[in-house]
Amino acid sequence: MLTVHHLGISQSERIVWLCEELSIPYQLVNYERDPVTRLAPAQYKALHPFGTAPVIVDGSVVLSESGAIIEYIIARHGKGRLAVRPDAPNYADYLFWFHFANASMMPVQFAGAIKPTLDESPRTRLSRERCERSWQMVEARLGEVPYFAGAELTAADIIMVFVLTTMRVFVPRDISGNPNVLAYLQRIGARPAYRQAMQKGDPTMKPLLT
Repeated sequence: MLTVHHLGISQSERIVWLCEELSIPYQLVNYERDPVTRLAPAQYKALHPFGTAPVIVDGSVVLSESGAIIEYIIARHGKGRLAVRPDAPNYADYLFWFHFANASMMPVQFAGAIKPTLDESPRTRLSRERCERSWQMVEARLGEVPYFAGAELTAADIIMVFVLTTMRVFVPRDISGNPNVLAYLQRIGARPAYRQAMQKGDPTMKPLLT
């Protein structure tokens, strides 16, 4: 059986949610963060050479990286559900937002919390500007369509939602000025699979949907 190793308050929530949306059987193993370092405990780091969440085990396969795991589960266990076919008109949109989450938006979120200074480096300024641009792009996209790839929820949403919600545990952000994002998060929060996943994975944490 597919085993999902979930580190509390981490990107591995995506994988729990994906399994719930696909209604596939899986075993969930929860891990608490180290109380001092707030990092993964030693037994979690030992699962994969890179030592970060998420990690799944499927028979002899041990796989890390959110995007890789999502694609693997959809292809091997989900019969292609929640992906977009290459011949679909919204295929490019699906690909963009699926990869935008971890490749472009998430890496610059910490810079968004840094206040401008007169002696800041060009790299810091550029990262902060990219952070703000990423939120502007998300707000604009969600004003055009109900979900990132278009009319229906896809794996692009599964991977993007963490950046808009739980990532704010680590980098607080006021999103009251993003009405389209807020409306979108209410749609996500109304999904039984999302609620079930968050309750199973992080029962003591209230999802950051506002």
